[in-house]
Amino acid sequence: MTTTFVGAPFDATDAARAARFWAAALDRKVADGADEHDAVVEAGDPGNGPRLAFHQVPEAKNTKNRFHPDLITSDYEADIERLLALGATTLNAVERNGARWTTYARPGRRGAPRTRHRVAG
Repeated sequence: MTTTFVGAPFDATDAARAARFWAAALDRKVADGADEHDAVVEAGDPGNGPRLAFHQVPEAKNTKNRFHPDLITSDYEADIERLLALGATTLNAVERNGARWTTYARPGRRGAPRTRHRVAG
């Protein structure tokens, strides 16, 4: 028997909007049938990570997110500009011990994706 991590579900105020942001950020496709209630970002190649599912929830977020995706990029500055152009908002930028990362709120402000780039040194 084999168990595989196939996907990650996220709460959203507008599932389709959240899926469009993540699909663009990860260069993936939103699966057919996406709407404000439910949307999926396809994984495509298994090396690209799990599929992402977004589900509309009626209640407002009132606690800290305990899960957030970490992204890694080969062009830190270009990816910062790209994520901002997609509608992300910078929350914090840190440089420490040869690493730097920026924390963003995606459009809709549910969850904070992080783009992290390690600098060789």
